[in-house]
Amino acid sequence: MRDQLYINGEWVSPDLGGYLDVIDPATEQVLQRVAAGTEEDIDHAVRAARRAFDSDWGHTTGAQRAVWLEALADELQGSQDELATLEVHDNGKPLPEAQWDIGDAIACFRYYAGLARELDGRQDQPLALPDDRFRCRTRLEPIGVAGQIIPWNYPLLMAAWKVAPALAAGATVVLKPSELTPLTALELAGAADRIGLPAGVLNIVTGLGADAGSPLTLHPGVDKLAFTGSVPTGSKIMSAAASDIKNISLELGGKSAFIVFDDADVEAAVEWILFGIFWNQGQVCSATSRLLVQDNIAARLIERLVEETRKITLGQGLEPGVLLGPLVSRGQHEKVLGFVDQGVASGAKLLTGGKRPAHLSHGYFMEPAIFDEPAHNSIVWREEIFGPVLCVKRFKDEQQAVQMANASRFGLAAAVMSADPQRATRVANQLRAGIIWVNCSQPTFVEAPWGGMKHSGIGRELGQWGLDNYLEVKQVTEYVSDQPWGWYIK
Repeated sequence: MRDQLYINGEWVSPDLGGYLDVIDPATEQVLQRVAAGTEEDIDHAVRAARRAFDSDWGHTTGAQRAVWLEALADELQGSQDELATLEVHDNGKPLPEAQWDIGDAIACFRYYAGLARELDGRQDQPLALPDDRFRCRTRLEPIGVAGQIIPWNYPLLMAAWKVAPALAAGATVVLKPSELTPLTALELAGAADRIGLPAGVLNIVTGLGADAGSPLTLHPGVDKLAFTGSVPTGSKIMSAAASDIKNISLELGGKSAFIVFDDADVEAAVEWILFGIFWNQGQVCSATSRLLVQDNIAARLIERLVEETRKITLGQGLEPGVLLGPLVSRGQHEKVLGFVDQGVASGAKLLTGGKRPAHLSHGYFMEPAIFDEPAHNSIVWREEIFGPVLCVKRFKDEQQAVQMANASRFGLAAAVMSADPQRATRVANQLRAGIIWVNCSQPTFVEAPWGGMKHSGIGRELGQWGLDNYLEVKQVTEYVSDQPWGWYIK
């Protein structure tokens, strides 16, 4: 495990010599200490990224970059089991979910290696013009230096979502992982170092948001900012980017609705609802945390949800059969428990959970909670909790369901469950969110666009859209006629 910064192809100590404790959320013990990067370290990293971009990397072909991306994927795959175990200790999630995440991260690098190769064929495409005296072609060129800030809920996977498309496009990167879960991002740097990725192409600076993240957003040498995290922090990043007119993409919070109509299979609905909110301890930006159930099946569905929720096994993520690990930190644990207290105080009925499990005396554990009929203005119905808390409300008809689902400042994701394909399609098309799931919740594919509307962000990650985040479009128009233009010579 690493305890230094990775800048310009070298492991270096932080400029001011500070370090941070990384806590295992299941034991509350220090797992490791990592470097506390500051403004000086960010400056070194950005300058290294600029040198790399201006020298060779910014002029490589997509095919050349694909070789590096595939080598990174191979290197990560060689230590896949160790990375998954490290993710469990660092983040708290159960081992099967960590293994899933690491596999997806590796697949992400391979996918963008393929898009990098395809990018060569997209260059210098002719564009038809109405005036045959001119010829036009378009080019897709890398954006420059990308500053990237990632959250703690999917540490290596979120790094892959940002680093892979940036490198595929020909950009260089300064990555700031969350101070809560920096360990697998540092292992990504280790993989880059072992394959000999050119110096400065990928730089990873650990540290606090105020000390390292903020200087990264403000640095004049950064051309592009990509952030995944909370709405308040996203707003600050937008403000910082405005001073230099930086290109930005933001994947922010969510309070996603799951609509279940009365023709849905109740048992299938229970499975997808529980997965949609309790997977990854509910620490998922797209979690379907607002459940809307049609009146006719509400009582039966809620009863089954409570029964199955009480069966969910909590514990340390390496223990067999565990479905819920601890929340990521003491601060997050206190925050989510505070939301539960506010929900109860506002009059919402707490059907189950919402407290520390009796058999777990240490670790940031919380029993998954279900609230019934919180008020529309209740904090637990309106705000992103980012924990294992489900809120349920009833609806009468399709029109009311859509209205209730859309009555949120967020618009990241939504789900609809119905045996009527036409109704499911009709409702999906009316929901104001960037990601819609039909008869399921949370499936995520690297090929499909990911991002939200309203306060849930700007732009899209993954798929071709993720690559386009790091490309500038250039037109080259040539006058090919042998006749004078004739503006002033007649």
